[in-house]
Amino acid sequence: MSAVLTVLATAGPLAAGWSAHLYVLRRRLSTARRDPLTGLRTRDGFTRRATTLLKDERAVVLLADVDRFKQINDTFGHAAGDALLKATADRLAHYVGPTGVAGRLGGDEFAAVVIDKHNTVADLLTVLHGVLARPAAGLDPAVHTTVSLGWARVADFPGEDLSGLLRRADEAMYAAKQARAGVRRAGLGMLFATLTGRRSGRRGARTTAPDLGRAA
Repeated sequence: MSAVLTVLATAGPLAAGWSAHLYVLRRRLSTARRDPLTGLRTRDGFTRRATTLLKDERAVVLLADVDRFKQINDTFGHAAGDALLKATADRLAHYVGPTGVAGRLGGDEFAAVVIDKHNTVADLLTVLHGVLARPAAGLDPAVHTTVSLGWARVADFPGEDLSGLLRRADEAMYAAKQARAGVRRAGLGMLFATLTGRRSGRRGARTTAPDLGRAA
């Protein structure tokens, strides 16, 4: 009996130390998958969660891009630009909620996946577009802009993976930006982008989906 107690007494601290080590590792991994400025998931963290959500055919992929962001940085400074990005991220995360996922793909571009349980995503995104255009708290009211949104429904594109759906949403978002329409659903975006030349005058031609292989 004393031998058993001795083993338990020795193993106890080791187990506690290993548990603490695992906790630290998990915290570090979680931090690595979070964008330090906005707190949203980076590309890697977003991709992992989004891929799981896309198994539900009610899922919707959203791409959001801040309009005139370079102009705001140049006019008001990078601190104001960072504050605007943080406000945009907070509002997007609030819309997405705990059942979806939002991430910062890099720069002024954000992505999200939500489950459209009640087939109301079109109306909700119209509301979100208005919310994202509000001035950020604590900043000069002049520091504000709109956010162009493009979205794609998983059920409309059976068999497409996350990269393909992001490409669809990207085309719709660019069409919304060019037409100053605010929000566009995938489908119309591809035709409009073909006629006008994708992303000309904004960041140059881009014919591939957003790169999910690099951290934001």
